[in-house]
Amino acid sequence: MKKTLGLTTALALLVTAGSAQQITVMSWGGTYARSQVEAYHKPFHAATGITVVSIDTDNPAIPIKAQVEANNVTTDVVDVEYADAIRLCDEGMLEEIDPAVLPPAPDGTPATEDFLPQGLHECAVGSIVFSTIFAYDATRFPEGGPQTIADFFDTEKFPGKRGLKRVPKAMLEMALMGDGVPAEVVYEVLSTPEGIDRAFAKLDTIKNDVVWWEAGAQPPQLLADGEVVMTAAYNGRIFNAAVTEDKPFEIVWDGQVYEYNLFAIPKGAPNPEAALEFIKFATGTQRLADQAQWIGYGPARKSSAELVGLYHDGKTEMAPHMPTNPENMRNALGSSYEFWVDHETELTERFNAWLSAG
Repeated sequence: MKKTLGLTTALALLVTAGSAQQITVMSWGGTYARSQVEAYHKPFHAATGITVVSIDTDNPAIPIKAQVEANNVTTDVVDVEYADAIRLCDEGMLEEIDPAVLPPAPDGTPATEDFLPQGLHECAVGSIVFSTIFAYDATRFPEGGPQTIADFFDTEKFPGKRGLKRVPKAMLEMALMGDGVPAEVVYEVLSTPEGIDRAFAKLDTIKNDVVWWEAGAQPPQLLADGEVVMTAAYNGRIFNAAVTEDKPFEIVWDGQVYEYNLFAIPKGAPNPEAALEFIKFATGTQRLADQAQWIGYGPARKSSAELVGLYHDGKTEMAPHMPTNPENMRNALGSSYEFWVDHETELTERFNAWLSAG
């Protein structure tokens, strides 16, 4: 109780000291942004009186970089993937965040020990673990759908169009796993010229059957419209379509590529003090568990896991739908942030050249 009162008092003092009455949080839109509004924005406003304005974009790292470079920052908090957090921090575009200011776990465990691996960075604080999986429309396969990542690339056994994101990240890894490379050695293979050639060669086998997407809302829509029979997608988007909209979509967890999203403060943010208070509030144990009531993404803190319960429909157990559920981790790959920080530019150039080659 004392810790809760301390946080509330500090937040109240922040407001009475003439701090911001409004902050802007830039995120990814859709069901994901809604989960943040319900779990973080509304409770933060109730506790502090500070209104949170939510701005949506396909990849927040891109406009934030542009804002900082133009010295015209209008965003207080940004939600970014881990590789982008590293890159933007290295480029001096994010404020540093001392993990010592973050709230401990309910049992007193410091935040530095409570967050999952890669859940903390010098410029960012983790919120969720999400996954790029593939999913299929069960009505298109009445005799049984695909079960493994290899099946995604088997157009003879499972004919029909596939959806893929128009980027190399996660797509190259899934291609290698689809070609039989075990998850634990994917980056070892992908770090060689031969491995890169192998990944593109595997993508070549389905290139004529691919419908490319760019925004997270597109894959479930492609499935719903019948434009594809299966698609790479963010697991939370498919969960929402299946559970909330009652779509006949099934997730295949084999070959999933999981990673983190984190909150950060852009350099030059108009309300940095209030932004930090928001991040401290949102990444507490209970708040991260609360987000799981709204979307199938796992909390970035260990202490949050046992607090994850039912979806907000009051009947769907959320634990089986988390990327980090042991049943879903049997052939799972943690995205290598170091690999993508080092190689994203060159691989994106090659990927785009491959795309334009027809």
